[in-house]
Amino acid sequence: MVPLVVLYCLQIKPKINPSTEIWTQKPASVFTESSPIGNGRLGAMIFGGTNTERIVLNESTVWSGSPQDADRKDAAKYLPEIQKDLIKGDNLDAQKLVQAHFTCAGLGSGNGSGADDAYGAYQVLGNLYLNFGQQPTSDYRRILHLSNSTVTVDYTSNGVHFHRVAFASHPDQVIAMQITASRAHSITFTASLGRPERSTATVEGSDLVLKGQLQSGQPRVEGLKFEGRVRLLQQGGTLREVGSQLQVTSANKVTILYAAGTNMFGAKAISRIVPTLNRAANQSFKALERRHIADYKSLFDRVHLQLPFGPHAYDSTKVRLENSELGAGDPSLAALAFNFGRYLLISSSRADSPLPANLQGLWAEEIQTPWNGDFHLDINLQMNYWPAEVTNLAQCQQPLFRLIKSLVPNGEKTAKAYYNAKGWVCHVITNPWHFTSPGEGADWGSTSNAGAWLCEYFWNQYAYGGTKAELASDYPTMKGAAEFYLSFMIVDPQTGHLVTAPSNSPENSYYDPPYGALATCMGPTMDTEIVRELWTNVIHASRILGIDQAFRRKLESARAQLTPIQIGKHGQIMEWLQDYKEVDPHHRHVSPLYALYPAHQIRLQTTPELAAAAKETLLRRGDGGTGWSLAWKTALWADLGDGNHCYKLMRTLFHLTQNMGYDYQVGAGFYPNMFDACPPFQIDGNFGITAAIAEMLVQSNGKKTVYLAPALPTSWGRSGSVSGLKIPGGNTVSLTWKNGQVNWFRISGKGSSQFKVVLPRAAKS
Repeated sequence: MVPLVVLYCLQIKPKINPSTEIWTQKPASVFTESSPIGNGRLGAMIFGGTNTERIVLNESTVWSGSPQDADRKDAAKYLPEIQKDLIKGDNLDAQKLVQAHFTCAGLGSGNGSGADDAYGAYQVLGNLYLNFGQQPTSDYRRILHLSNSTVTVDYTSNGVHFHRVAFASHPDQVIAMQITASRAHSITFTASLGRPERSTATVEGSDLVLKGQLQSGQPRVEGLKFEGRVRLLQQGGTLREVGSQLQVTSANKVTILYAAGTNMFGAKAISRIVPTLNRAANQSFKALERRHIADYKSLFDRVHLQLPFGPHAYDSTKVRLENSELGAGDPSLAALAFNFGRYLLISSSRADSPLPANLQGLWAEEIQTPWNGDFHLDINLQMNYWPAEVTNLAQCQQPLFRLIKSLVPNGEKTAKAYYNAKGWVCHVITNPWHFTSPGEGADWGSTSNAGAWLCEYFWNQYAYGGTKAELASDYPTMKGAAEFYLSFMIVDPQTGHLVTAPSNSPENSYYDPPYGALATCMGPTMDTEIVRELWTNVIHASRILGIDQAFRRKLESARAQLTPIQIGKHGQIMEWLQDYKEVDPHHRHVSPLYALYPAHQIRLQTTPELAAAAKETLLRRGDGGTGWSLAWKTALWADLGDGNHCYKLMRTLFHLTQNMGYDYQVGAGFYPNMFDACPPFQIDGNFGITAAIAEMLVQSNGKKTVYLAPALPTSWGRSGSVSGLKIPGGNTVSLTWKNGQVNWFRISGKGSSQFKVVLPRAAKS
């Protein structure tokens, strides 16, 4: 063992890979400076402290709240009156009726602070503290290695080099850390496990145990039970219990294992904790690490992106972000962001994860997480999975598919209660308790397109190479969403088009000349675009499966009645049926451009007039916005073929922010650990920018036409390569470029080998 330690000490300062390593030269002081690891169910944030190490521990089902019936029982009887007002143009009266009778019963999300309400919130499980005592340190470095999903912490104290490595193992369902030192008997610390509320910490042998029960938000309803265990295994020295802590003294090496579970899906998850720890403890740390790395790399290594290194590429991540804000060119920072998004998706959403990635993935340090850490359905959850198919991580969508299907029974009740409609519906927010009712505010909560939008992912699974069996399994959910709109939509007497009523354009408002700022409307453009996409996908699916011919004909007839995409007086894509003046012309949502991305109903090559109007919409919206908004705009500009504008937006996003508060006007960017700042931290921007970068490099019309490097920025043009990106049909695309020209590409896979390939300049294959 000693020679191994000596060999390691010769490599205290390993060479940094600017595309795959996020690193710092000091311990984290706040959550958004620490390093995240996860296995799709368990998560941890490594702060890298030298005197006291704090490790935030998460488990993705630690949710307060409980199932509730939040539907208003008499809502549907007010629907005709609301629709009558909207048809007459009495939008203010319609909005008043929506607020009074068409919002959810009860407190809803608690205005984003529902931790103690029935809606609930995603919460931290606990904090592990390792207290090493005060000591002088030097040569500090903490690195998150995206290439193998490990975190390492290195420093020297009193002539001894200390090394920690941590990872979240999916095969063994534990989080593991090992602490080693260059001198024997040098590791001494006390370990404690705690939580801010509703928990009890005890010691059982070599295990720190944390048990508790969360708030249900309802009288006489039991809240969720949880348990987390941390096991300490030392070599050399001693381990003893000191009150509710464990004390390690003069050890040569210490392995720390964490496992946890809740009773959200039954008691088995809790009963498996001790056997899981026993199995992990019976393996060597190196064996655990090898199994973890092999499993992780089987996903991560499917795609590689190489971009030019700038002059600050080898600086710490924080310094790179600071210099990016000052104007320094650092193209490989985009490669780092791209890889980090894929890393986060693998880490927070595996095929067997109990829940999909939430607003924070699965990393949270609070009891009251921002916006409850829930599943926002007016872009945020959807954006989380934008990179899944194109960056070759299709398996990571399985938890999303399960959540969508689990919403159907409640969604059918909500459709009946509010719209007296067939099929199923959900609105702007949901949680593991299957909340499908409208939100608590008329100005945002009655957007009803979430179920239809979510069904896009079922079709994408098939379009990117899925099987007919998968499509047949998903079809009933897609059909139910389509049935809802057939049953709910009404004819606008002024145009003869089918429209939704009531609805919102997500979180946005308009000026109605008689009344001022309003949000309630009928037929917002995004609704129509989403319904058109849903009905088209269901039509295709029914034809592929050879079923539902009569229903297909109904959809085809109804689709022809949908409002076409309209161009307004400024040359922009209209957001509402009427060309209203926007209350906030620079609003963070760019909802009417759903047809451009992700739906691709508008294409630069086939609908140039609409593409020009989309460009005008983006110019009017401006280049500001929240983190996820900047990511969406980057994807939109990519579909317009403007790589330099994409790079401009990324430069805005890739700057250092310390803004932790709720601020939609300033502060969007990246935190020092590369987490997206909405602000506050929301993970959707990380996933969104990964998808946008992929869109800059490869696009497909889904009909055997592939566009290579369609939005390559000048600053990336010197040289670069990408391999492993997926296109519809199940094929994989790889390419290289030099001096702005694609000079090699390959399209391979199970699909047809016949493609029309569009290159930005002359190239060879």
